[in-house]
Amino acid sequence: MMNIKKSPVDKAVDAVLYFALAVVALMTLYPFWTQVVVSLDGAGANSSAYASGFILYPAELTFASYQLALRFDALWSGYGNTLLRTGIGVVLSLLFTALTAYPLAKADLPFNRGFTAVILFTMLFGGGTIPNYLLIRELGLFNTVWALVLPGMISAFNVLIMRNFFRALPEELEESARVDGAGYARIFTLIALPLSKPALATIALWVGVGHWNAWFDSMIYITDPNKQVLQVVLRKIIIQNNMTDINAVIQNLGTKTVFSGRQLQATVIMFSIIPMLLVYPFIQKYFVKGVLIGAIKG
Repeated sequence: MMNIKKSPVDKAVDAVLYFALAVVALMTLYPFWTQVVVSLDGAGANSSAYASGFILYPAELTFASYQLALRFDALWSGYGNTLLRTGIGVVLSLLFTALTAYPLAKADLPFNRGFTAVILFTMLFGGGTIPNYLLIRELGLFNTVWALVLPGMISAFNVLIMRNFFRALPEELEESARVDGAGYARIFTLIALPLSKPALATIALWVGVGHWNAWFDSMIYITDPNKQVLQVVLRKIIIQNNMTDINAVIQNLGTKTVFSGRQLQATVIMFSIIPMLLVYPFIQKYFVKGVLIGAIKG
């Protein structure tokens, strides 16, 4: 393989690009690292993590705040509710998105353009918060996970991505399957879906992150504190600065460790981030392929 010698101008351009990427990476990772350091810093409000403008490492390493968070019942109930919401939301979204997109990928579908136009219309116009609230109330879905899952179960954007991916699949595969006597349902489950793993993984990541970070709909439709999702619990601690429940846990433990409010906030933030950090590496390999094929084709 022939090596191409770069000119001084090319080397200068590469240096500028690498520097820019390094700056962007630092700006992206530094807020995350800040929360890690603050959550592990046992020096409290007197720590250098609070005094200095640039945080590199904890002054006194301790896991006491994590031990406290593990005994915080509201955090675990929020975790469970969020996991339930995310799991059901991802499964139903993938199922109904694929079922909607597959017929639209067929050029011989009657009124194909009309159905597509209706789906595109929903991307431009929506009913709004009040009509959605009235609908959820009339359906009797308050304080249920279905109030959080059903309204956003099918995304028009995800349907179009999935439709374009299905269109990119070789037609010869389906034609040979039909010759062998397979129907549309068999072709969909045994051929189309297995070949669409990149698109399905990409949509699963989008939907999963969306459900994991969602809080506004839970705040509106869920009035039972035991059914609130994790993000609402975090909002109560971080934005509203309501530490009453955590302080009660501290009193019950009888610990003499002094916790700062910022340290506890950083700790619960880390608890909320960990699941996404564990899941993303397994989906990342499908992400780029799924986005490019689904967006370009069709």
